[in-house]
Amino acid sequence: MKILIKNGQIVDPAAGVQKELDLLIEDGKISEIGRSLKASGAKEIDAKGKLVLPGLIDMHAHLREPGREDKETILTGSRAAAKGGFTTVCCMPNTSPCIDSQGVARFIISEAERAGLIDVRPVGAITKERNGEELSEMADLKRAGCVAVSDDGNPVPKADMMRRALEYASMMGFVVISHCEDKDLSGIGVMNEGFISTILGLRPIPRHAESFMVERDIRLAELTGAKLHIAHVSTKESVELIREAKARGAAVTAETCPHYFTLTDEAVKSFDTNLKVNPPLRTAADVEAIKEGLRDGTIDVIATDHAPHTENEKDVEFDYAPFGMIGFETALGLVASELVEKKVLDWKGVAEKMAVNPSKILGLGKGTLAQGAAADITIIDPNKEWQLKREDILSKSHNTPFIGRKMTGLVEYTIASGKIIYTS
Repeated sequence: MKILIKNGQIVDPAAGVQKELDLLIEDGKISEIGRSLKASGAKEIDAKGKLVLPGLIDMHAHLREPGREDKETILTGSRAAAKGGFTTVCCMPNTSPCIDSQGVARFIISEAERAGLIDVRPVGAITKERNGEELSEMADLKRAGCVAVSDDGNPVPKADMMRRALEYASMMGFVVISHCEDKDLSGIGVMNEGFISTILGLRPIPRHAESFMVERDIRLAELTGAKLHIAHVSTKESVELIREAKARGAAVTAETCPHYFTLTDEAVKSFDTNLKVNPPLRTAADVEAIKEGLRDGTIDVIATDHAPHTENEKDVEFDYAPFGMIGFETALGLVASELVEKKVLDWKGVAEKMAVNPSKILGLGKGTLAQGAAADITIIDPNKEWQLKREDILSKSHNTPFIGRKMTGLVEYTIASGKIIYTS
């Protein structure tokens, strides 16, 4: 199938292009870019006034399959991701069974191929069963198609185990995605430690539960020379530690998620369990530090940490609800509303944080609209205002605090491997 995208504002930082051009897709690849292109028999998309970005890449999401198909499946997650403009999603290993074997990794890839929508890449476990006790067979995970390793949801508590993991991962060409949490400090906490947790009477999670582990893992990465990626950064201390490490030349990258630059712990006064995330929502000062980290390049990636849960699981007291919110379908709208409109990032910066940099970090060979590249493309109306409605959510779960929120920046088309997989 041929697709001709006409008059769109091409935003391709990897190729150094940002101007109005036409783009022709043939046989799943970008065959030509230029002005006044014509192609007989092609489906034409008029993108006048729209942005044409490399397909978005989410390097941190939870698809729940296998094991918790009541929350999400690879098919429903793929549909939700496509609606959010994502053409590639990396799924974390806290499935049941977890992704610590070739069999599970290959199952996920085959199910994604059967769904026929987006490219789903599994992230293998650092340790067997994610219990921090014994390293996984990373060579097997590499052969099975995993693109990184992580025990996300759990830290690797022992420093010597994390050191060996970094060394082993480096031999395999993996980046280690670290869930930085000192469980001795966070304990059974449910929200950020501070004034709000005190007045609400909710168990606190101190900010240093994150930053202490960030510092430990950065030092271990420097010791081993391995590539380290810090997941879901939420505190100003973590941002500063990562900034200092980069200045020293450490091979460290980092991500944050839309809720960490959009919401603060003040929101928890509502006791809405959809606001219970790990790491927790922090303070206004942390939000500003996250934004500055995005602006100056300290934080390389915006990921969703899409974490679906059933309504029954979330419809309990705050203490007992699971951590996590869905994020595929709101990520771009929050980025546009909170970062682009407020001059934290421009659209070139968005493309870098949500396509170019994730591809570079994971070695995916994506994140560009250059001639010959795979036709993974997201077309956005940057000025379109829209409102998230519960009935419009494509994810199998609906655990988001953003229902009813108005945002700008609407995904109009998502194209993966030359196929239109979503239209608004």
